[in-house]
Amino acid sequence: MAGAGAAAETVACRSFYSALSSRRRRLVEFDRLLESATRRPLSMTDPDSPQRASAALTSGVRPLPARSPNRAMLVVVALALVAAVVVGWWDARRVTDALRADVARELTTAQAAATQATAKEAALAGDLREAQAKLALLETRLAESQSQQAALESLYRDLSPSRDELVLTEVEQVLALAAQELQLAGNVQAALAALQLADAKLARLDRPRLSPLRRALADDMNRLKAVPFVDVAGIAARLDQAITAVDTLPLARDERLPAAAAPEPAPAVMPAWERLLRDMWNDLKGLVRIEHSDRVAAPLITPSQQYFLRENLRLRLLSARIALLARNDAAFKSDVKAAETWVRQYFDTRAKPVQTLIATLSQLAAVVMPAEMPELTQSQLAVRTLRATQERTTPRVPDKPAAAAPR
Repeated sequence: MAGAGAAAETVACRSFYSALSSRRRRLVEFDRLLESATRRPLSMTDPDSPQRASAALTSGVRPLPARSPNRAMLVVVALALVAAVVVGWWDARRVTDALRADVARELTTAQAAATQATAKEAALAGDLREAQAKLALLETRLAESQSQQAALESLYRDLSPSRDELVLTEVEQVLALAAQELQLAGNVQAALAALQLADAKLARLDRPRLSPLRRALADDMNRLKAVPFVDVAGIAARLDQAITAVDTLPLARDERLPAAAAPEPAPAVMPAWERLLRDMWNDLKGLVRIEHSDRVAAPLITPSQQYFLRENLRLRLLSARIALLARNDAAFKSDVKAAETWVRQYFDTRAKPVQTLIATLSQLAAVVMPAEMPELTQSQLAVRTLRATQERTTPRVPDKPAAAAPR
């Protein structure tokens, strides 16, 4: 605005000077015309002047009467010229005063406009400084928010890992549970199901770099499928039933002979002495009983020994159960066979519960248990390798310092 006011003032001054120069040129031209008119020869005004001059020269007397009209004309012309000069000067002065007034008015307007432009420029400079201060504050806050956002993103990456990391963590936990099932309970089916679940998670993720882990899982699953299936839970349940039935098994010495045949009815009419002899004979036959048996005689056990017999048999069955859970095939079969021998030797083999227990123990003794459970070290090593590789290749964004707020 100040530059525009100065330009307008310059233009007004130039127009004033150009108008003044044109007036001066006109005055100069007017002076030249007046001077040329005063220096013009008399022959231009009087056509008879040559004859009069020659006559005056001849007679030696000046022709005064002939020169008076020319003098009057010169006076008139001079007065006219003076009047014209005065009028021109007055007009020039009037024009000059008007130009000066216009220039002064234009200068005043230009100065007022320049003052207003200066004031507006100062106001605009103040607004500009305020806007710059606000912009600096916004930039500072933007930098601070960007720093906070970067810190939050870094914290979010630390607290919430990516999908690959989550899947690898889940697979590692599943493998740990499967290994525990194999080592502690020998549950091959549960371990196989866990490996299949881990492989399904990796298949849904569909990452080429997870191929080594999937191959390791496939190898471990093939080894688990080759292990013979042993229903540990079912065998343990049958052993628990046998332990519970120990107290109800009849001993071999408690076996009962078949009841004797009823005596023949005595006739209605019989002498008294014959009836007495018949009763005595029946009583004698009840005192002695003869039985033909192909079995070994049952050992005689006192009541106190019966208690220890049943407790020892129960301990044998419990030991067989522990060996089953520990996958100790030799100890399991030894305990089962020993329990079966005791049952055959000390208990009544013709009793139904004893026969059922003997059949159960025979079936358990024929169970083939795996010699050694496979380990999942290959799969666990593969998943740990992938975890370590991912942690090394994952970029960590450093925390940016928070920008200081303007005072």
